[in-house]
Amino acid sequence: MLDLPRPFLFSGNGGGVIEGNTTEAMICTLIAARERVLRRLGHNSITKLVVYGSDQTHCSFQKAARVVGIDPQNIRALKTMQSTLFGLSPDLLRNAIRSDINVGLIPLYLCATVGTTSVTAVDPLEPLCKVASEFGMWVHVDAAYAGSSCICPEYRKFLDGVEFADSFSFNAHKWLLTSLDCCCLWVKDPNALVKSLSTDPEYLKNEATESKQVVDYKDWQLSLSRRFRALKLWLVLRMYGVDNLRSHIRNDCRLAQLFEELVAKDDRFEVFFPRNFALVCFRILPSAVASMASGHAVENEHGEAWELNDVNKLNAQLLHAINASGRVFMTHTVVGGVYVLRFAVGAILVRERHVIMAWKLVQERANSLLSMSGSNTPHA
Repeated sequence: MLDLPRPFLFSGNGGGVIEGNTTEAMICTLIAARERVLRRLGHNSITKLVVYGSDQTHCSFQKAARVVGIDPQNIRALKTMQSTLFGLSPDLLRNAIRSDINVGLIPLYLCATVGTTSVTAVDPLEPLCKVASEFGMWVHVDAAYAGSSCICPEYRKFLDGVEFADSFSFNAHKWLLTSLDCCCLWVKDPNALVKSLSTDPEYLKNEATESKQVVDYKDWQLSLSRRFRALKLWLVLRMYGVDNLRSHIRNDCRLAQLFEELVAKDDRFEVFFPRNFALVCFRILPSAVASMASGHAVENEHGEAWELNDVNKLNAQLLHAINASGRVFMTHTVVGGVYVLRFAVGAILVRERHVIMAWKLVQERANSLLSMSGSNTPHA
């Protein structure tokens, strides 16, 4: 369904395993990468290992890195910019790696993201992988949320370049109608996992494992025993089929596009980040606040029309008012210092009328807040 490159499949000497969540997938691949380097350089080098992501990489990456013994000072969260759609810059990555090497550190692992949590930004996989390969680093692609969309041919482009990575994961429990927990992880080199995570006590030895008749998944994960997660995913695939699962993804994206279009028609708002999937990031514009002050621009002591903090507070108030209605639940993020609201479609019962109702509610609450802002703010 995902059209993954053959080296990730068992038929291409790779393989897949279902982990509980993304953190576990990251921990396992970090351990594999760590042990591959330390077997060569010695375990005393662990304090020199450095891992890289962007400031949009999910916080589970930092947790996973700490769990496997990476010095917190050696966890890099490289800055992204709105001008580059909050994707990690290959040039910035290369410069950071070279700076670390110059002071005696060892680049170990890059976590690239397809569909970041805050705004669903997409890192440029191919150029990032090529930079990482120059320094012998392990590259993991985290597509926890957005990976599900890539079962649709029109969204598969977001995985272009994954063929150069070492591992890839996405969470079927996020958008593929599968209940928690179900994180699908593929690796090109299963032996790297097995060498790092294997246990071989006498009481676990058996002919099937030793003759390679089975894949012993205890050596692909943190725990020794495992739940039958494959059954629920298999049932979803059998029950819906590929066409219906694609329709589910496409319908969610279509409804999100509808909301995005409604936001764009109201000049008091902006779509802060171009929609990639089924998440719309939006906010009230500073100009909308200024225009409510009886037609006069509202300026602060520096002559600027409303400070960013003021606009952020107003958008936070809008979110609170929306959720307090009990009719809609939205979330927020702060990216590039800007507070934005996030409207996500993902539930199977959402219809167009719900999206339209949600937008009308946003407008009603915004009208009230902007009226109060205009009446309570002194003219410039």
